[in-house]
Amino acid sequence: MKRRMPGVWLLCGWMMVIPLHLDGWGFFAHSRINYQAVFSLPPDMLVFFKPYQSFLTEHAADADRRKFILRSEAPRHYFDADAYDSTAWPCSWQQATLRWPAETLHHQGILPWSTLQVYNQLVEAFRQHDGKRILKLAADLGHYIADACVPLHACSNYDGQFTGQHGIHALWETDVPERLYPHFQLWVGKAHYLPQPSATIWQLIRESARAADTVLAVEKYLRHHFPRKAKYSYYLRKDQWVKGYSTTYLETYESMMHQMVERRMQQAIQAVASFWYTAWVNAGQPDLRNLTGVQFTHADSLEWKSLEHLQWNARKERTGYFKE
Repeated sequence: MKRRMPGVWLLCGWMMVIPLHLDGWGFFAHSRINYQAVFSLPPDMLVFFKPYQSFLTEHAADADRRKFILRSEAPRHYFDADAYDSTAWPCSWQQATLRWPAETLHHQGILPWSTLQVYNQLVEAFRQHDGKRILKLAADLGHYIADACVPLHACSNYDGQFTGQHGIHALWETDVPERLYPHFQLWVGKAHYLPQPSATIWQLIRESARAADTVLAVEKYLRHHFPRKAKYSYYLRKDQWVKGYSTTYLETYESMMHQMVERRMQQAIQAVASFWYTAWVNAGQPDLRNLTGVQFTHADSLEWKSLEHLQWNARKERTGYFKE
């Protein structure tokens, strides 16, 4: 598999654990994006989505977990915009397969097309009044849209591997949002109807691709100019003191990017809410009040537990995982 393998952990010293995630945003940010998006929905949708806000939050990373059991899942999370002439897209999947082999497309990522596929499935789930399917698809759709808002998911140099900047992926989409989240302003207002969902997802990809150079250039500058002794510090994570980037370093990085992580997170929240809303409108605005009380079966629970179990085992086998 080309890349985007799920997060790994390296034990560095007896008290130093630094996560190196190669998933979109990391679990924390994905969960926050889905959580916040619910507040932007209109009352006719809130009557169903608000009671299941915790479900959408807890299952925001299911798409990442599926990478461990489905080889076809990883390409759904990125799109190497720099591998193409920008005039070649946006385009439909049918148009794309006429120009490039499907193998090439999967190798370079199919995020925009897979996002639209899930969006169309969500429209159909609303039409069928299938509450369980609505929730599962809404959680996944939120994940893919959020990934589209990550600059490093729209370029081939996704972890700085071509420029000697390994680890930048985790820095941008995990360390900054997790540590600076309390200072982020994430109320984005009401969801908007999207006349052309396809155009919207491609616009998100285009904006992410344009921002990738800044993400890499600022980190490279800091890598060589930030005082070495001030770059790392100990902080409390999950009731344990660990060593990682200092708050000052993270704040400096975010400031030099003009609060890009916060802005892209805001954009992700607005886009997720708007895609959910548009799917509901295009399904005929079905009455969601009678969908409350959705019951998840034991089989559903086993499916999710299996995903978590496989994620845990794959991480141990791949990296010699050390428990925190």
